[in-house]
Order: sequence, then C-alpha cells, then structure tokens
Amino acid sequence: MIEDENQYNFKEAVFSVENAYLNGELDTVSVNREINILTQLCKTVMQSRQLDYGEKDKEKVSKYAAVFTVMSQVIPVVVNDTLFSYKPFRYDFEDVFGHEDISNLFVSKLLKTHTGNCNSLPYLYKILAEELGVTAHLALAPNHIYIKHNIESVGWYNTELTTGIFPHDGWLMASGYIHLDAVTNGVFMKALNNKESIALTLVDLGQAYQRSFPDNDGSFILKCTQKAIEAYPYFANAWILQAETHKKQYEKIMMTKLTIDINAVLELPEAKELMDTMNEEYTHIHKMGYRTMPENMYLDWLMSLTDERDKYENKMIQNF
Repeated sequence: MIEDENQYNFKEAVFSVENAYLNGELDTVSVNREINILTQLCKTVMQSRQLDYGEKDKEKVSKYAAVFTVMSQVIPVVVNDTLFSYKPFRYDFEDVFGHEDISNLFVSKLLKTHTGNCNSLPYLYKILAEELGVTAHLALAPNHIYIKHNIESVGWYNTELTTGIFPHDGWLMASGYIHLDAVTNGVFMKALNNKESIALTLVDLGQAYQRSFPDNDGSFILKCTQKAIEAYPYFANAWILQAETHKKQYEKIMMTKLTIDINAVLELPEAKELMDTMNEEYTHIHKMGYRTMPENMYLDWLMSLTDERDKYENKMIQNF
C-alpha cells in the first residue's frame, strides 16, 4: 500500500495487523459486518437531518458530522415500531497504553466492547469516513492520535474522539510537551496523508510482533520501521522503535559475551556499529523536537478537555 497508492486501504491495513497478532483468528466477517452497520447508521443520520452549513462542501461536512455523531452521541433508533437508544463509543480507562494486552488498542476490541482509546477511536473514525467516500486525516500528539479536517468555512479543525469535542490547537500546545521543532518538522499536529497513515500501522505491526516474539532477532521489526520511515521521515515512534530494537541487538551481544564491560564489547565491529547507530538515532529523535510525555500526566492532559471545555472548544464547529 505504501508503494502503490492504488492499493491503499486503511481498513485492510488495520485489520491485517490485528489478525496477525491474533494468529489469524480475527473474526473478519463479524468485524466487517459491524463496520457496515455503522456505515449504514451514518447514512441514516445524514438523511434524517440538515446541517446549518451553506458552503459548497456541505456533503463532505455532513459525512464528517454523521461519523462524529455515531461515534460520540446517543442516537434514537426505531426497529419494528420500537424505540431504542444507540449507545456511542466511550473511553476505556483500563490499560490505556496496551501494556497488559496490546489488543486493548485494537479497533476489533472497540467494535466488540464499544470502549476504546486514542488509538482505536481515531482509527475507526478514519475507517468509517473512508467507507463513506471522504478523507479523514490522522494527526499525532504526545502519546495520542486525533483527527484533522479541512473544510471551506473554517479551514483546518481538530476532532477529538476520546472526549467528543472539537478542540483548537491551543489545547495541544497546553500539554507542554509539543516543541516548536516538532510542529515544524511534522512530528506532531500534522495532517497525515494516506501513505503516512499506513506507516502508523507498520509500526503497530512491529510492536505487535515484539509482543508475540520477545526473543526475536530484530530483523523483522527493523523492516517495519525502515519502511515506515521511508513513508513518513519524521515519524517519531518509528525512530524510537528502531533505536530500541538496535539497543536490544546490542544487549544480546553483551549477553553472548557474558560481560557487562561496555568497552570490551565495543571492540567488536558489529557492536560498535550498533552503538553508533543507536546514538545517531536517539540524537535525531531529539533534534526532530520529540519530547516524551510521562504516562501518568497523559490522562490529566486528556481530561483537561472536559474540565476546561469552554476554554479549548472550537465554537465555530460546534454551531453547525
């Protein structure tokens, strides 16, 4: 998909990674059925209302609004003359980063439980938007993924699925972990194109492989990171995974030699090359402007959207 734009299919890329981690046991029939149901619900929402929006891209904006409604709002649904309430997706505060089980980050888990996180929620939004025939751009922040759109009336705006609002960029900068260089270089806050979005799934694949085979030699993971970096040169997570993989390869050499003497190990050409490469990679990550947000601060930052909604919400989008 990265090498041939005509082969692009974000949904297929996402579920291919999940199916690989689940040893081919992902119920793809059920997953696709759920996607189809949600897509049809989006179309029903579009048919049942008119947006207060007069620009020429109204149809596109209506599709964005429908996906947002299906994902974040209660919807009355009539089935055989009986009224039901469709319940939206909500944030799952358990295992937010997938440390206990990486499948907690999966879209398939989100579809099954209607609870997800900043990985699965924007992934599903993008999938549904593309099922409706419109583009949805993923964008990155520290430990976080969200959606960016560009429309006639306001230009670029942000969609945040974890809290269900449209925050302006000031909220992102308020984290304190977005360096200006990171914005300039496209590490954070960049509207990713299709190729760059596929790069995200390649790193997902590498991380899932590491989880499944912790004693691997690193070669497969490096193939994933190198291809991802080719597509998205400033993809910090790809650089980090690549540097960490080189670090593990270096540590294996130390274990093989049964020593903790770094100087002795560095006498080996392959060890010195790994050390030099690793140092270059960590230096490059820092120069890109990437800064790590402590995990214990992430949820506080995320919840600040709810606590300070009036301060950070884009009222122009809210009023459509």
